[in-house]
Amino acid sequence: MKQGLLSGAMGLLVALLLAGVPAPGHAQLFLASRPHPEFMIGPLFVRASVTPALGPVTVDVLWSLVIPPTRSGGEFEQDLYLLWPGSVTGDASAGPPDPALARYVEARGFVVIAEGRLALFARDLYQMGKDRPQEPVEGGAPFVTFVRAGGPLGLTSPGTYIRIPWTPKLANPTWLMDLRMTVSGLVKPKKASWVENVFRGQRYLISIGFNDVRHRALFPMYFEHRDRIVRLADDPSQLLMNFADADHLKIDEVAPQSSIRRMSESLESTEVVSLFLDKSEGLKPQMLTVQFGYFKGLQAWAPILIPMLFFILGNAAAPLLNRLLGRIVKGVTARVRVGRPSESWSGRETGVVLAREALAGITPGETTYDEVVRLCGPEAEERQQLGSAERRTLVYRGRRVVPHRRRTFGWLSTVSHWDVEHHEVEIEFEQDRVRDVQARVRRSRFSHPESG
Repeated sequence: MKQGLLSGAMGLLVALLLAGVPAPGHAQLFLASRPHPEFMIGPLFVRASVTPALGPVTVDVLWSLVIPPTRSGGEFEQDLYLLWPGSVTGDASAGPPDPALARYVEARGFVVIAEGRLALFARDLYQMGKDRPQEPVEGGAPFVTFVRAGGPLGLTSPGTYIRIPWTPKLANPTWLMDLRMTVSGLVKPKKASWVENVFRGQRYLISIGFNDVRHRALFPMYFEHRDRIVRLADDPSQLLMNFADADHLKIDEVAPQSSIRRMSESLESTEVVSLFLDKSEGLKPQMLTVQFGYFKGLQAWAPILIPMLFFILGNAAAPLLNRLLGRIVKGVTARVRVGRPSESWSGRETGVVLAREALAGITPGETTYDEVVRLCGPEAEERQQLGSAERRTLVYRGRRVVPHRRRTFGWLSTVSHWDVEHHEVEIEFEQDRVRDVQARVRRSRFSHPESG
């Protein structure tokens, strides 16, 4: 092939912020025609423009060549070539494809799946602030998109090979070249649960990178021409993302933390996220990743309105839920018992249920009032007859609920029914001694201990 490949490297890398989620890499790589180029790239800007439509992203690669001060730009005249992972959409008005480009790629065992031309412009640095438009380069930049079908790992994802025709403005430090392309799939929806999407809205990830040559379709091309890579100059180079409609934009995370966020000085309602490239990193990938989302109308109020709605519904439904839960708990406790059978089947008592031993210790005519209180306890109802200071009565009342076992599984047992016993003991005193003792027990059966 008559022309060579330009060096210097740029890249877009689509990656996810969360660990464990795979994502394909996107990068650019410039190669020179002749080995060990003496010129460098500088400055270099890789800029992605994101809109609320979240469709294909317009990417501009802007750069200039740095020529040694003792040399003439004409000495380095040559076409430049750009390797781009992934497929791109060209400009149909720029002209027909370049057949030589397809033949060059096919000769290396790749299969061409698309070809065309990209728009190429030249920008005068001293006219960028004026109304003078950028100058298009006639014929643009031809490209071919290819895949490798064979190999142990099978079919690769697409890669694109772009030829950038030489123009004297490339070597002119007062001009910047602008290669414009449309890239699909650069914005990826972030995986999240439906709860996160409802409360926060759908979130997206976009990454642009520099110096990533791990793409399986592009690595053989890089490896063949690795002696033609052009290094970055000392001029400031950046990765940039322009987010339109900043009034409805929410940026959650930016990586790395050294990235800069600011409002655009020239574009209305546009937020810019940028990262300066470190030339000392060599071919180490450098990436800028942003997690973001756009909101509309009520979506902006969702974090406030949804919790408020749950609060209102919770207060309104609380009585019904409490009643329902109460019934469920009562039903379970009525039919299931947990514990050792010797402990869980003795029943539950309320009030005072006197034991037979306590009653057997009371002897009419002998036991005194104080002795009865010691035996039976002070929790009793006391009645005294009017007109008779020597006669009074202590009344002990209590209730015992006894479950009847149906089946037992260790400490877990089921209940067939409950017996409710109402105990009442009247102890009559005359002259501070027991005159008479009457004990009554009423029994009934219930399906639930609380129903009685």
